Amino acid sequence: MQNEIKLVDFLRDRHSTPVAQIKEPGPSQEELQSILAFATRVPDHGKLAPWRLIVYRGDIRRKLGERFLALSLEKTPDLTDAAKDAELTRFTRAPLVVAIVSTAAPHVKIPEWEQVLSAGAVCFNMLLAANAHGYVANWRTEWVAYDGEALQLLGVKPDEKVAGFVHIGSSDFPTPDRPRPELAQIVTYAGEGAA
Repeated sequence: MQNEIKLVDFLRDRHSTPVAQIKEPGPSQEELQSILAFATRVPDHGKLAPWRLIVYRGDIRRKLGERFLALSLEKTPDLTDAAKDAELTRFTRAPLVVAIVSTAAPHVKIPEWEQVLSAGAVCFNMLLAANAHGYVANWRTEWVAYDGEALQLLGVKPDEKVAGFVHIGSSDFPTPDRPRPELAQIVTYAGEGAA
């Protein structure tokens, strides 16, 4: 078992591993169940659970890649070889991909915006849950999250939206940190405690 890391240290250094650097092994079914359970422990005003999860693992990922390529070629027949390969491997880059699907809808008390934010929280919590189980993860959307035909292939209903696809697996790639915003550029203090 890995050494325990204090939460404050983890959050200070948290980053996403590039999808191209994610590889086998992925989580076992038992670990995945735990990751999914942890991921859904998010703020959810009204206890609506305005989201659902779709897990893509195994051969379905390759089959989806073939369909994504076919859709792409319909729209852009002169795709480069690299672009064709990107479509074929879109869901096979990691051992598994989880779609977080927002089911936000009008509600008498809970604004849709809050429901959408809850789905986003599931995405981020899934990154943290995967990391807590010793795996790396990356939250993406890409064109397939916005294309009606691709969404149908993915099992997303017409009245739903993809909040994200979380790719989960392993990596030994030393991910460098990226520039982060300076707090002075993004924080405003109002009232007491103003700097």
